Amino acid sequence: MPAHQFFFRRRVEFADTDVAGIVHFSNFFRYMESCEHAFYRSLGFSVHDFRPRPDADPIGWPRVHASADYRLPLFFEEEIEIELLIEQIRSKTIHYHFRFWKHPDDPDKRAVAATGKFVVVCVTFAEGSRPGGHGHSGRRMKAVAIPDEVREKIEVSPAGIIPEPAESQS
Repeated sequence: MPAHQFFFRRRVEFADTDVAGIVHFSNFFRYMESCEHAFYRSLGFSVHDFRPRPDADPIGWPRVHASADYRLPLFFEEEIEIELLIEQIRSKTIHYHFRFWKHPDDPDKRAVAATGKFVVVCVTFAEGSRPGGHGHSGRRMKAVAIPDEVREKIEVSPAGIIPEPAESQS
């Protein structure tokens, strides 16, 4: 059954916090990326050498959009749950919606601390360049259709799971 939703747990580390003792805003982007990587691994793909099948050329998923909105602070030692939802799948891009859940195990306190979005594009690397190389010289990327092997394992989240923009800001 294709996946449209994924949950990832983590604990807020001291190094993630700012001088006020709350998670620094920039770390939400790292958290989203960690969740996305765990999602791909759960589907059987390698993040480091992402190949839709063993004999295929590697593909990459650079971000073309990233955003976050913050509602509640997250503190050192808090356990949080990051929810990844697939908002849209186009020919070459995937749109993710993320929710950061505070108090994930307590139904009375569970609350969205932040939301985020990524838009990633599927790319291949031109002959002679490879992912993971140093610097930008020689690394030519080309946007390509998302491979069928990936499409077969994912789907768009059902209507109503992802809040409308006005709902997510209230």
